[in-house]
Amino acid sequence: MVSMKLEPKPSDYPRIRTALNIYKVTSVVTGVMLLLLCAVMIMKYAFGVQLYLFTPDGFARFEPIPEEGIEAEFRPEGFDLFRAFLIAHGWFYVIYLISDFLLWSPMRWNFWRFILLALGGVIPFLSFFLEARIVREVNAFLASREDAEPAEPDTAANTSTSSSADRPA
Repeated sequence: MVSMKLEPKPSDYPRIRTALNIYKVTSVVTGVMLLLLCAVMIMKYAFGVQLYLFTPDGFARFEPIPEEGIEAEFRPEGFDLFRAFLIAHGWFYVIYLISDFLLWSPMRWNFWRFILLALGGVIPFLSFFLEARIVREVNAFLASREDAEPAEPDTAANTSTSSSADRPA
């Protein structure tokens, strides 16, 4: 039994280029948000502090993590940066997954490639490596296919010459 590798359709090439541009942006944004989230998690779990912005005591303030059982009573004033990064990364990750799908689907890659792309949003630094590799691979694929295809004839020029030749003099 011979297994055929599915190739993207030439009609999908413009769609692939658009999806690639969206993927480039979302992978970088998601990667940066993941690194910021990792930084605040290190602050929280390694050093036992959370960073609050715009507090009554100043622009930024580190607050100690409350003991277990009193979290509900612990409400420091200010903007909880940890929670903000957590929420922002979550939403950007959803957008990143959509951009992965928009690229994966017309490229007709196998499902494991989609899983690898999805992991780029949860493993620190992976999205940056994947972004560089995927962009290079897709651009090379499109360049090789677009160069190999014959140029489409100008249909307007062909119809005007044929219609004038068909007219009686």
